[in-house]
Amino acid sequence: MQSADSKTAARDHGGGLDAAVARWGGARADWIDLSTGINLLPYPVPALGAADWTALPDKTAQNALLSAARNFWHVPDQADILAAPGASVLIAAMPAVFKGRQVAIPAPTYNEHRAAFLHHGWDFDEAAPDLRVVVHPNNPSGHLWTARDVDVPQVVIDESFADVDPDLTLISRAAKPGGLVLKSFGKFWGLAGLRLGFAIGAPDLIADLRARIGPWAVSGPALRIGAAALSDHDWADQTRQRLKADARRLDDLMAAHRAQLVGGTTLFRLYDVQDAAAFQEHLAGYQIWSRIFPYSKTWIRLGLPGLDHWAQVEAALRP
Repeated sequence: MQSADSKTAARDHGGGLDAAVARWGGARADWIDLSTGINLLPYPVPALGAADWTALPDKTAQNALLSAARNFWHVPDQADILAAPGASVLIAAMPAVFKGRQVAIPAPTYNEHRAAFLHHGWDFDEAAPDLRVVVHPNNPSGHLWTARDVDVPQVVIDESFADVDPDLTLISRAAKPGGLVLKSFGKFWGLAGLRLGFAIGAPDLIADLRARIGPWAVSGPALRIGAAALSDHDWADQTRQRLKADARRLDDLMAAHRAQLVGGTTLFRLYDVQDAAAFQEHLAGYQIWSRIFPYSKTWIRLGLPGLDHWAQVEAALRP
């Protein structure tokens, strides 16, 4: 039996830059946060009108966003789609819409999934689960799942990092009963502060989620910006190419420190080093924040630097 404290304890995440600044000093503006895997060259926000801020979000704006999302992700006609104020809201709510009490969540992975199911009273069973949850590509390993892996009666597929390569998607599973695919807007488009996420799946599951998050869940600015970004396929294509080149550049810099690439995506890279905590401290000395993990003494994860960050990163990683 889990205690109440275990259900509400703080989870390990990227971010926390203020704590790093407090420990190592300097001005916050001088630091580079590479701990989160968020694109540091975000989608350019379009101009907003007064009504985007002052009026309740209207049906026209909501439909424009969902239409752009269907087109961008090639959502199957049989699947429904729901926009929410961040994928984390959907993760917290989704255990209540599935049947059963045994869930399999292969670890290590993004830990909010386990926390959500724990809060809703589910048990964890890898052998004979009622529901399977996979992060695709996995965070932090970058592991890719297959269509066979998700061919089970009930499955959640978290594709928060899949937009770096549209060929990766397992979106077709959303067209079948018991399937739910999550999409995050904050990672690939780099607008995490906008708080926008999507659930795509079987109509009965989406209807239940929709009832749980209520009306006007997505703000007017998020509706407008999200629709513009999801309609800008040229920006997406150019960003994918840049991220591939930048990932290779970072790998080359880390190789000079005998860091072994063990996984990741083109939004974040996972390296094996001799001492992850010491490496994180070394980078912090150059005001670069990174991610290490409580379950590994040798893994360190780095997001991709922005255009103005490379000189600082190269100085830190100079052999």
